[in-house]
Amino acid sequence: MEPIKIENLMHFVGVPVEIAIQDKQGGDQAPTVKKTVKKVQHCPDDTHIRFYFDDFYFLAVPLTSRVQQSETEWTAIDSDSGLQYTIKKVQDF
Repeated sequence: MEPIKIENLMHFVGVPVEIAIQDKQGGDQAPTVKKTVKKVQHCPDDTHIRFYFDDFYFLAVPLTSRVQQSETEWTAIDSDSGLQYTIKKVQDF
């Protein structure tokens, strides 16, 4: 696993993705959501990466998360919160 690098996320911009957030302790899981990533950028205090889905809504992932990545899927695990964030390219909605 490696730290988050914003340049490795640009291939998700403009692409339909499926987003899943899981509790690694086996707790409740939010439903998977399908969105299109509009942009990816650092938050103002440079502690998170933000995946924007429009001009207002975004998913923030801590920069301290450890990452596994392929061309079609990106997973970040935040050891502090115990959350796992997965973004996977999909063909369409």
